[in-house]
Amino acid sequence: SSLLSPNPSFLPVLQKDPSEALVIAVTTRAIFNLEEEHKLYLEKGKEEYARHQQANQDKPLPPGTAFAFIQAAQYVNEKILESNLAEKDLFDILVLSNNSPESGVRIINSAKHYGLEISKFCFVSNKDSTQYLKSHGVKLFLSADRIDVCNALQRGVSAALVFQQEVQAPSTPLRVVFDGDAVLFSDETDQVFQEQGLEGAVRYERAMEAVPMGEGPLKAFAMHLGKIRKKFSQEKSPIRTYLVTARSGRDMGVRAIKTLQEWGLAIDEAFFMDGAPKGPILAQIQPHIFFDDGLHNIQGAQDVGVPSAWVP
Repeated sequence: SSLLSPNPSFLPVLQKDPSEALVIAVTTRAIFNLEEEHKLYLEKGKEEYARHQQANQDKPLPPGTAFAFIQAAQYVNEKILESNLAEKDLFDILVLSNNSPESGVRIINSAKHYGLEISKFCFVSNKDSTQYLKSHGVKLFLSADRIDVCNALQRGVSAALVFQQEVQAPSTPLRVVFDGDAVLFSDETDQVFQEQGLEGAVRYERAMEAVPMGEGPLKAFAMHLGKIRKKFSQEKSPIRTYLVTARSGRDMGVRAIKTLQEWGLAIDEAFFMDGAPKGPILAQIQPHIFFDDGLHNIQGAQDVGVPSAWVP
């Protein structure tokens, strides 16, 4: 059909409303595997890199760590639009790149090759591209560059660092796993733990049981995800959310659950691991993305092929 005729599969890409949508920005190295190209860039410089990208512009890039997550978000959009074609509360994906526009042709072609519905591509060379996040209403930013992530967090945008890794492509529905402290919740209890050890942290939690925890860097994203999830009954939902925390359920579980209730954030499944490794449970859940602030947990997730994002 021509571009002007109303082709329903084409419309959602055009009609996202950033003020209502859940806008996710990913960098090219988060969504595609550009490790070889990045190495070339570091070793041979920008011009050689640009030459390589232009020469290979019709060769699709292999999927990167965040690819499965973005694909699953697109699946959620399809389910939402099946039940209501006028719905504006959708995932809106934006690709942010430090490439020059010429090098960007390969990125656009790769996205098209995989049928990814990406509403905006921003090619910003030689600049801190995170300055554009707020103006696009971004609720979550995924990057393979640590400085990017730190800049985004300083600008008040939920952000996480993605490492290039082998990923087992999970099936739908979209499954998102959050760690608790310093990710969904503030790091107040972590700080008590650092200063007073486990016993001090348990005492603190008991004393504070009725007081909701402060918000962590990913709370805003989790809340919007929860809002989309509420459009469906639990059986029919194309989104499942999980809390996997090192907290012990017996001593520190109640406050976490009460905080989620206070926020109105429904989580499908919660696992209080009491300090046990998270890898085995993550292998069972098979999420499209797992957010944690502990690098040892990220490593454990990577070891079982789970796409991971570190919240520094």
